[in-house]
Amino acid sequence: MTAVLFTCAGQRVDVVTAFARAGARTVAADANPLAPAIYHADAHAIVPRIDDPGYLPALRELIREHDVRLVVPLTDLDQILLAEHRGELGAIVLLPDAEVVRRTADKYLAHHFFEEQGIPSPPSWVPDELPADLAFPVLVKARFGFGSRHIYRAEDREQLDFFIRYSPVDSFVQRVCLGEEFSIDVFCDLDGRCLNSIPRTMIESKGGESIKGMTIKDEELIEFGREVAEALGIRGPANVQCFRVAEGRHEVTDVNPRFGGAFPLPRAAGSRYPELALALARGERPEPRLGDFRAGVVMTRFFSHLSLTAGADGTLEPFAEELPEPIAGEPADR
Repeated sequence: MTAVLFTCAGQRVDVVTAFARAGARTVAADANPLAPAIYHADAHAIVPRIDDPGYLPALRELIREHDVRLVVPLTDLDQILLAEHRGELGAIVLLPDAEVVRRTADKYLAHHFFEEQGIPSPPSWVPDELPADLAFPVLVKARFGFGSRHIYRAEDREQLDFFIRYSPVDSFVQRVCLGEEFSIDVFCDLDGRCLNSIPRTMIESKGGESIKGMTIKDEELIEFGREVAEALGIRGPANVQCFRVAEGRHEVTDVNPRFGGAFPLPRAAGSRYPELALALARGERPEPRLGDFRAGVVMTRFFSHLSLTAGADGTLEPFAEELPEPIAGEPADR
């Protein structure tokens, strides 16, 4: 059984349990003892924060202890660190090269890369290079960030100047895309070949994550996802966000080299991305199967919870909840 270490596991119960169902032994790590995903893994550990010098040594010890073959980061927080030190960990890290991780982390640099590769991306500028004839509306967006934080829509120059001053982070300005937005969940092998590309609609989003969507068999979007992933040099999963701004033209706005928040949807549509990741960990070379998924699968996400109590050694552990006894009798039938 292939052991997989999930870093910054957080709330990603969906990913951890999907790998378990695919046959992995799951090991989850997080700095927060209340991270729910760690309690859904076969083994878990509370590790130092990523800015602590002890973070990487703690991961190396978990890899050694559990004979981990594959490391899967579940947020953006430690991606650059893991990509830079992948050779020291003793397991395959499911990330592209550090340069690619840095490029996708800086949304403005990513825009320039896409332009250099001939991949359409909405016009973007740093604040001190704005054109005099700038057309509105535009977005003031964080160069480094996730979860749609620090994004502001400006309808005119006055609002633009205000939001540039107001934003607490390094920002850039991007033209608003007026077409329909899509997300494409891709998965590439360790040579950067795109193995599959699964587009989905964005019916509803909250906090930068899709909470309702549907898979679609759109050949243009499937090919666009492949083109973007292979141009960047993605290894493992990535989420490509884009807009269809005109017939036959798509503009990419963001790429995140990890499993997207809507991971359960491509999984339900037959992506088999956990199985592909485990195959890579075993040294196999799966063949691409672009477009091999079920269209028309609709996802609607919801909150869940986990109850914990202190064990004999003081550490938290899950416990089964029983339905409470009614406080009062049921009212008589009327």
